[in-house]
Amino acid sequence: MDAKFVKITLQKSLIGRPKAHRRTVKALGLRCMHTSVVKPNTPSILGMVNKVGYLLRVEGARAEENAYYEDK
Repeated sequence: MDAKFVKITLQKSLIGRPKAHRRTVKALGLRCMHTSVVKPNTPSILGMVNKVGYLLRVEGARAEENAYYEDK
């Protein structure tokens, strides 16, 4: 991905998933199914996405999609 930010959406349920995967999803800021967050495209974020990628949908995003990153 060449975008500076990635939009991460939780697509599948966490019920019955390993505890480490549930903690990773929580650390990404996702709480409920079909919620999205915009995170910077960094190696640490992409590593977390790679670990639980089977639960997520990931897209490139612009900074304007998340007000937190607009000023930076």
